Amino acid sequence: MLRHESSRLDKEGRPIQDRVEDLGHLKYRRAFEMLLNWIDSNLDIYKLELNRLPWPIFVYSYLSLVKDEATVERDIFFNHFSSSFERFHADELQEFSLVTLPAHIDANATTELYLKNKYKLPLNQHAYYSLITFLESSGKSGGTVILGLLQTYFEIRETTRGLIDRFSFEAIINNVKSEENDVEDLEEGIPGAFTGVTNKDISNNNAILKLGMMPMEPELISDVRTELEEEDIKNPPDAGKRSLVEEFDTNMKREEGVDTPSQVEIPLPPTRARDVQMEVQKVKEYRERFKIESRTGGVGVGVSVCMFTFHNTLDCITCIEFSDDHTLIAAGTEESYIRVWSMVGEPLHVILPGEKQPTNSRRLIGHSAPIYGLSFSPAIAGSEHVDSALSTRPKLLLSCSSDKTIRLWSLETWSCLVVYKGHEGPVWDVRWGPFGHYFATCGRDKTVRVWGQDHISFLRMMVGHDTSVNKIAWHPNGAYIFSASDLSDKSVRMWAFTTGECVRVFCGHLDFISALACSPSGKILASADCSGTIILWDIITGLPTKRCKGHGKGGIWSLSFSVESTILVSGGADCTVRTWDIEISNDPHKSPEGEVSTSSCQTEGTRANSTSGPSTNSNTVHATGAKRKPKDTTITPDQISAFPTKKTPVYNVKVTRMNLVLASGCYLP
Repeated sequence: MLRHESSRLDKEGRPIQDRVEDLGHLKYRRAFEMLLNWIDSNLDIYKLELNRLPWPIFVYSYLSLVKDEATVERDIFFNHFSSSFERFHADELQEFSLVTLPAHIDANATTELYLKNKYKLPLNQHAYYSLITFLESSGKSGGTVILGLLQTYFEIRETTRGLIDRFSFEAIINNVKSEENDVEDLEEGIPGAFTGVTNKDISNNNAILKLGMMPMEPELISDVRTELEEEDIKNPPDAGKRSLVEEFDTNMKREEGVDTPSQVEIPLPPTRARDVQMEVQKVKEYRERFKIESRTGGVGVGVSVCMFTFHNTLDCITCIEFSDDHTLIAAGTEESYIRVWSMVGEPLHVILPGEKQPTNSRRLIGHSAPIYGLSFSPAIAGSEHVDSALSTRPKLLLSCSSDKTIRLWSLETWSCLVVYKGHEGPVWDVRWGPFGHYFATCGRDKTVRVWGQDHISFLRMMVGHDTSVNKIAWHPNGAYIFSASDLSDKSVRMWAFTTGECVRVFCGHLDFISALACSPSGKILASADCSGTIILWDIITGLPTKRCKGHGKGGIWSLSFSVESTILVSGGADCTVRTWDIEISNDPHKSPEGEVSTSSCQTEGTRANSTSGPSTNSNTVHATGAKRKPKDTTITPDQISAFPTKKTPVYNVKVTRMNLVLASGCYLP
């Protein structure tokens, strides 16, 4: 008897614990190590599924230690394992590191979501059985601890689909059988914590959309046709070229249809003579534009980029914006003022009598904090009219700031007209709607708001994101708005302007979303993040169609589509402007995420003009880029060209209606 009892004691006379769960707070660390080792040594066919498990187990183990006030073991656990998740969960780790007391759990929105909701985890039935069998057989080694967490905090669903390898025979067969149930089966995580999905109806992405262009008023169509007929008589088209009337009837006339939004639901101001002039000029530019075909026979599209570089900025410029008629450029600063320049070197237009000596730049002063967003009212390049009412140049400028306000500026009197208030924190972005009059804003208060130019208060407030909303974009028909959230949300939402409801949620980014753009066709959405990844989405289905990689880390700050929606242009912190092919390959064996190593395909880049004025560079570096990147940088085959700058991060890119690319940035020596 004594021998039996002494065999359970260590050399110092303390009892030897046979079970990990009897080790006190150390049990979470031992159990988590056991789980990681088992996943690492498992069959490769199961690893893709089982690798979803460590992150939520890490979170719930850490929160359990916080609730138990195990200060020492809590810090050891976090410091020992957090590095494994820094690549995809850096923002969440930073947030969890601040949760060190039980009181912090109730005060933190993210931890509250984790503890008040079940973590949904879809697992293929083979992987699930393998997991449960292992945990039950390893009860004393920590399996009981993991099982306890799974039973308390998880909702595991056995899916009938194949394993995550979509090209396996099992995946293909089972996906055909259970195609209708896949969306529900594949819901993963905490509702609202990562994907921002707080409603099952929203996550299904089944809401009916009207993506057609906003129909034109019959009177406007008649007036535009009359103007175009007169223009065709004055300047007959060249042989083999369509007349302006034919171009208008074929490509530009917008008539009411089944998939078009209603003018009654989105009322716009009465049509003016200026609107007729703008539509006429749009037809002219569409006919004379540089056409970009969807396929070029393996030769990159010869897109030209005109780069505007700001010098001696002391890194104080926060945002840059081009006007639609590409005659003005504006920059917002950390010193809370805006500066507007003429891009063509001419004095800025002003209507005030007795104005001082003409100048080609002006300051707009009024904000009391850094400015983060600018947007010119819709405009188009055209012949200048003596009558200011017929001029198609931009007349208004919107700005948003960290002072919680949006300001509307006149570009004729160069003064502030209106101050819009409503946001409860810094306002990160502002965008005019495609037809003017309405504009959208977003900010740190997690809301998107839509305003009317003639209303001091907002008309719509869209609520649903779980963290700060940093980017917005309009659909070209003006009926929908896209918004991107940062930190732990990392989702893009699509809102209906007429109802304020969320009609699509786009989930897939693993880093801070830094840019948004909708194609002129209204069917493709592009979003980019700080890891250098661009995702193209099918708006109708809400699913990603391809991922484009090539930019270095630091963020892609601007996106813009060509007129035909066949080419995407991007610019970012890696000091390059890049062009991408939008078309999807029909070859199922060519993954949309296929990557090319830069170490074997790199070519020497061309040097961009580094003068302070605008410089045009049509010599491109095809397929792979300009400078040698680190070995871990990859470039997908859909990159067409890369335009390097000289130590100039690209703040903004814009494709004009003639398919010329404008870019701007600040030289940082």
